Amino acid sequence: MNAINHLVGKSSQAFANHPGYRRMFAPDELTLGIFLPLRFYSGDMDVLAGQAEVVRDIDRHGFAAVWVRDVPLFDPGFGDAGQVFDPFTYLAFLAAQTRTIALATGSAIFSLRHPIDLAKASATIDQLSGGRLVLGIASGDRPVEFPAYGLEHAERGERFAQTVAYFRQLVSGKTAIIDSPLGRIAGAEFLPKPVAGSIPLMVTGSSRQSLEWIGEQADGWLTFPEATHTREGPERLAEKIRAWRRLIPDGGFRPHMTNEWIDLVDDCDHPRTPLRGGYVLRTGRKGLIELLGEWRDAGVNHAALGIQFSQRPVAEVVQELAEEVLPHFPSHEGPADVKVRW
Repeated sequence: MNAINHLVGKSSQAFANHPGYRRMFAPDELTLGIFLPLRFYSGDMDVLAGQAEVVRDIDRHGFAAVWVRDVPLFDPGFGDAGQVFDPFTYLAFLAAQTRTIALATGSAIFSLRHPIDLAKASATIDQLSGGRLVLGIASGDRPVEFPAYGLEHAERGERFAQTVAYFRQLVSGKTAIIDSPLGRIAGAEFLPKPVAGSIPLMVTGSSRQSLEWIGEQADGWLTFPEATHTREGPERLAEKIRAWRRLIPDGGFRPHMTNEWIDLVDDCDHPRTPLRGGYVLRTGRKGLIELLGEWRDAGVNHAALGIQFSQRPVAEVVQELAEEVLPHFPSHEGPADVKVRW
């Protein structure tokens, strides 16, 4: 079976009844999410204690999304263990802790796992959360993980595209007849079905694909933000977004997302200052609001903020973001979550 027929990305109309997608995305608007973990693991799991309580506050405050990383193995060379927990297990836990916030992966490594397992975990979380799952997906950038799975790092791009095709066929709601290099299915049914009939797949970076492929196949695009301390960075990002959107076949809306690690300081007038070679932005809230407005003008529809490097207490930073920044970039109402007492 020709995989390309099952690979085409969908416009916003296809997700009109998807609570998570609709909470995060609308044309010409920008919403805010928070990246987990709230503090980086550095050898002691206690650093994650109380995180779920803060996530409940983030949900109550009305943020659009909470994001989790997918880091199967900790490579000290990268110095980043993500939120340590398996992303799908952790999102299932957070689904029970929250009510309206979208649950997003940034990003699930599709090249490392079989599409049946990915689809089973994703559709399960989607059902348990009432349709709030949004999948950022990637081909993987940590070479140490691939031989651990018995896979070739150099083949991750091809495997990524094959996994996306297989995954979409599984969750399409139709009886699956699949003939893929990753496996064959005939006469078996995939369960559970996603709440809204599909799960949005947001491609991260290039994921070893061409921009034409991303324009045709991705339900949305998640990229690095370019420089964030000057207007030139958002202007370069705008050019990148416009080039991608010109390649969307039907010209329909598909969202763009970006993220930044911030150190939000007490002084609301503190200028946007790059730290750690531009990896972290130190700023006051006025500078952050200015940056977010520039992103919105550039065509960004959702900004995921990481506060792991903030020097102030986590709850204090979340409170300021909720009271002073979020009102400028409110989440969208969208359809109500599906309420099922599992």
